[in-house]
Amino acid sequence: MTDLIFDRARLVNVDFTATRFAGFNAHGSEFDGCDFSGAAFDQLLMGSTGIGAEKWDGATWPQTVFRDCTFRRTRFAERTFFGNVRFERCVFDRSRLREQTATFEAEFVGCVFLGRVRSINFWGRPADRDQAVLGRDHNDFTGNDFTAAELDDVSFRHIDLRVQRFPGLPGYALVDRVTERARTVLPLVDSWPDERHREEARFALGFLAGTAREWNDDQALVSPAQMGRKLPPAMREELFAAFRRTTSDTSPD
Repeated sequence: MTDLIFDRARLVNVDFTATRFAGFNAHGSEFDGCDFSGAAFDQLLMGSTGIGAEKWDGATWPQTVFRDCTFRRTRFAERTFFGNVRFERCVFDRSRLREQTATFEAEFVGCVFLGRVRSINFWGRPADRDQAVLGRDHNDFTGNDFTAAELDDVSFRHIDLRVQRFPGLPGYALVDRVTERARTVLPLVDSWPDERHREEARFALGFLAGTAREWNDDQALVSPAQMGRKLPPAMREELFAAFRRTTSDTSPD
C-alpha cells in the first residue's frame, strides 16, 4: 500500500495501474498522460491547499492539473476532496465516481465519462468564500462527453449544459424553458384520478423548475424519474413525454 505526496511536482506518462494508495495528496502539481486504471484510493486529496507542515496562507491556492489521464475502473475514495483541480481530456471509464459532493472548485474540460456516475455534483461556480484565493469566479466545465454514461442523481449547477455532449444518453433529454414546460403539463397531471399521484407530480415539477431557474438559466437534463419517483412507471413515462413535447429540445446535434 502506497502513501504519496506531490508538492509542485510534474509527472509525465507515469503508470499507476492497479496501485493501492493509502493516501494521495497533490498540491499545485501536474499529471500528464498518467494511467490510474485499476488504482484504488483510501484517502484522496486531488487539489489540496497545502502539504504537510506547510500552513496554508489563505492568500493563494495553486491548481493541480490532470491532463490526458486515464481513470479506468478506478476506485475513488469516499468523500474525495477534489479541491482546486482541473481535468483536461481525461477519461473516466467505469470509475467508482460516486457519492462525491466536495467538488466546488473542480474543473472539467473535454473529459469523457463512461459507465455509471452516481450522486455527484458538478459546479460551474466555486464557493463565494474561495473565489479570491482561486483567482476566478467560475469553473471551466465545457466539452465533456456523457453520451456513454449512466447518470444517477447527478447535479449540474451553474453550468451551460448546451456545451456538453448528451445526445443519445438513454432515458434523458436536455431541455430549455423548464418552467414553461412544467406549467404546460399541469392540466395532464390534474386529469389523473388519484390525488397522491397529482401531489407527487406537482411537487416534482415544482422542484425541477425551481432548481433549473436557480442553477442553469432554466435548462435541465431531465429523466422520467424526475417526474416523480413514487409515480407508477407508466405515469412517469407519460408525463416525461408530455414534458418533452412542449417545446424543442436543446441537445446539440
